[in-house]
Amino acid sequence: MPFVNVGRENSGNVDLYYEDHGNGSPVILIHGYPLNGASWEKQIPVLLEAGCRVITYDRRGFGQSSKPTTGYDYDTFAQDLHRLIGQLDLKQFALVGFSMGGGEVARYIGNYGTKGVTKAVFAGGVPPYLLKAPDNPEGVDKSVFDGIQKAISADRYSWFTDFFKNFYNADVYLGSRISEQAIQASWNVAASASPTASYACVSTWGTDFRKDLAKVNVPTLVIHGDADRIVPFSASGARTAKMIPGAKLVVVKNGPHNIAWTHPDEVNPALVSFLKEEKKLVAAPA
Repeated sequence: MPFVNVGRENSGNVDLYYEDHGNGSPVILIHGYPLNGASWEKQIPVLLEAGCRVITYDRRGFGQSSKPTTGYDYDTFAQDLHRLIGQLDLKQFALVGFSMGGGEVARYIGNYGTKGVTKAVFAGGVPPYLLKAPDNPEGVDKSVFDGIQKAISADRYSWFTDFFKNFYNADVYLGSRISEQAIQASWNVAASASPTASYACVSTWGTDFRKDLAKVNVPTLVIHGDADRIVPFSASGARTAKMIPGAKLVVVKNGPHNIAWTHPDEVNPALVSFLKEEKKLVAAPA
């Protein structure tokens, strides 16, 4: 299995598991919390068929990657991504981030610029800024994040069960767009994650990405479900699309948080069409 070393913790390496398939223009798919790279299974074959080279990886603390007790912040996540890109010697690549993965896309560009980045995709992404603050009244009160961490600390397995009901809007789509078995599979992946990562990542959801988004000057797609109960569209996708000049916005009607699973019939064509469009640079705001 392929791994990239991104650091050390005491006597052990911190390694990220990744998969690299196909030929053509590279597309890096960055998963959401609390899943792993395999969660893109409804997009990978479609992208491969479209002639893309598809790269997925497991964020530190999740999937088959190392599970250190440090490094759960977006500067480190972006650095991990940067090291993966360096190991694979990628020169031109698209970044596609779902949920927390949208934060990686934003912070990577914020810290490393857009050299080599051909396109950016935010799917149900956490940018621009989910935490309520004096200059961000649209955000969520910090007590909500504190309550989530308290529930995770008490019994993360039980909390994951309720979380995934809203992750997929199971009361609406169970038996039609998602099965009990698929939800259970997601729960199994979450249960295998590091307890430290499960807890610590919640704090990162309130990261301020507004300065990062100001540096995005590549063609950008924002795709979001308007019934997202985890990362509300009005607080995230709608604002991100307005902040990035020329960004294309696709709203999936009645779509939950993980539209990549429940609505691939809408997500996949939009994603492939965007990635195949001729690149047109967009000027970043002054």
